[in-house]
Amino acid sequence: MHETSLVRDLIRRIEQAAAAHGAARVSGVRVWLGALSHLSAGHLREHFVVEARGSPVEGARLVITESDDLTDPDAQHLRLESLDLEV
Repeated sequence: MHETSLVRDLIRRIEQAAAAHGAARVSGVRVWLGALSHLSAGHLREHFVVEARGSPVEGARLVITESDDLTDPDAQHLRLESLDLEV
């Protein structure tokens, strides 16, 4: 599924950033969801919970900003905006 691969990639990027900063755990994640990303906020949240299981991302608070701008250059993307890390 397209959604699964998007979220797996997101979790991988989060884990890499956490490791690079010596974080033991990720407590918060903020993402931007493009209007043409073919993923709803609800679906993103469901997949996030599943894909984060057993990782330092498990249990992290997920904040999603949804764009409705079809002309945005990133309208087809899911963008990682920021992380809250526990070192």
